[in-house]
Amino acid sequence: MQENKNPTKDLTLYSQRSIGITTFIGGPLAAAYLIRANYLQLNEPDKGKQVLIYGVIVTFILLGGIFLIPENIIDKIPGFIIPAVYTGFILLYLERIQGTLLAQHKNLGNAFQSGWKAAGIGFISLLIISIAIIAFIFLSPSGKASITYDENIALFSENEEQTLSFYDHIESKNDKQLLDELNLSIIPKWQENIKVLEENNDLENLPEDLKIENGLLLKYSKLRLEIFETFKKGYEGNMENHEARLNMIHIEIDFVLKKINQ
Repeated sequence: MQENKNPTKDLTLYSQRSIGITTFIGGPLAAAYLIRANYLQLNEPDKGKQVLIYGVIVTFILLGGIFLIPENIIDKIPGFIIPAVYTGFILLYLERIQGTLLAQHKNLGNAFQSGWKAAGIGFISLLIISIAIIAFIFLSPSGKASITYDENIALFSENEEQTLSFYDHIESKNDKQLLDELNLSIIPKWQENIKVLEENNDLENLPEDLKIENGLLLKYSKLRLEIFETFKKGYEGNMENHEARLNMIHIEIDFVLKKINQ
């Protein structure tokens, strides 16, 4: 009779707290694994199998949804938001299917699995998902194009950062030094930027949002090249004759930058 009042006395289940933390770390797949483990201890393998299938499906849907979100939008979402949202939904689901049982198990003073063990499973799930994502990126045509794009953009950003220091040198260097900097470094780097961005345009299977971004960066680069070539003409002759054009190009650059940062 006493046994019936404590049906889970000899079981060591995963608690709601452990499942929540593990879900945040390792996603729906990790949650499904722990919930299934509880069902197996309860001698309900069919329910455990069903939950595991749900976990795999939800994981694919979640990853697919994240890949569909444009990069400029996903970058603005704080890193904890998406895990917090799906963790909340899974805890609601857990409460519906095992909540009463787990609460009773706790109230009766029965043992739970170690939280560290649960977290370890979460990290293993995270590793599996990360490997799958990396494999997808490297094997898919759009993934390969995106990798090449990112490599070119890294070179573009490095060149941009180095050349914009020219504005800091205008007051500290003489005309000859500025001309040498323009000829030997600044102008060649923007010519290189235009070249890598044109290579991006030729990439097959490049996502549409990256094509749009690349087009704006190419326009921006051509304006930067023009402005530095105009500076060169000014230092070779009379800068006053080129000031109006310099001001106009700076206005055009500001306009393009606003569109890039939208």
